[in-house]
Amino acid sequence: MVLEDTTRTKSVPGYVRTLSQQEELPLLRDHLLRLDSASRHDRFNGFLDDSFIERYAARCAEDGTVIVAYIVDGVIRGAAELHPPEDDSLPEVAFSVEASVRRQNVGTILFSRLIAEARWKGYKRLRITTGAENHAMRALARKFGANLQFRHGESTGTIDLAKTPEAELAELAASPFTAGRALLSFNSTCWKIISSMYGNRAA
Repeated sequence: MVLEDTTRTKSVPGYVRTLSQQEELPLLRDHLLRLDSASRHDRFNGFLDDSFIERYAARCAEDGTVIVAYIVDGVIRGAAELHPPEDDSLPEVAFSVEASVRRQNVGTILFSRLIAEARWKGYKRLRITTGAENHAMRALARKFGANLQFRHGESTGTIDLAKTPEAELAELAASPFTAGRALLSFNSTCWKIISSMYGNRAA
């Protein structure tokens, strides 16, 4: 189960809602396909073709990934993903925001809601990975308590949910934040999909 209430934003005429599993594939896929080339590069650490995004969205709809969506007129314009842990790994988060709703506090609102979802599921820590040039996303992650380390061209770190009080999250969600191109970069889930796709092709 996921939280199903909706949250209206004050800055833009949209709202935030956690999608049901049945909604995730088409809505997430169409949102990711709409990302411009720079945004797609930031989100997936390189430009990836439409077929990859279609497979990625299909996997998210099947593996229990929680999708928190920012919706305007029935269309997803921003999405926060909470990927379930695999083996001994931590649950991982990823974000994407379309250009039309940037600089309007959407990233902060999505981040706050995603952490609430993670707490509701009982997660204690989250993994986050951002691109080396994604300064806005790194700053946003630090606002939510991420301890980031730079290595191999990207920043990786964890968020300790026990150290992020709800009152602080509410204050962050209410305050304006210039997101710019605040898109979370490639994460381990994407690497696994690419390895599967190209590994099978090589075989």
